[in-house]
Amino acid sequence: QVQLIESGGGVVQPGGSLRLSCAASGGTFSNKAMAWYRRAPESERDLVAAVSRNGLGTYYADSVMGRFTISRDSAKNAVYLQMDNLKPEDTAVYYCNTGGFGTMAGTYWGQGTQVTVSS
Repeated sequence: QVQLIESGGGVVQPGGSLRLSCAASGGTFSNKAMAWYRRAPESERDLVAAVSRNGLGTYYADSVMGRFTISRDSAKNAVYLQMDNLKPEDTAVYYCNTGGFGTMAGTYWGQGTQVTVSS
């Protein structure tokens, strides 16, 4: 049973930055494309960024293009999301899972980490 644990969220002012981390236990996702998803209150969970299996290919939703950077560290079995120039509309619970590059999300989701952008 692979468990996903997200961390790094918090409360920041508009224009601020956060770095989210995703760690996996019970297995490795080094052979899978990985993605960050977010869910705003009363909204669907949407993919915002993805990174290919080898870490060289990336995808970003238009809403975060140029502000977010996804990366992975296979040696640490971890995925990261650097978020810069945060906006209030980025407020959501952020989750990691497989996804992007033709890969669907896995069945099991972590608890996510809350990101709140407010003045």
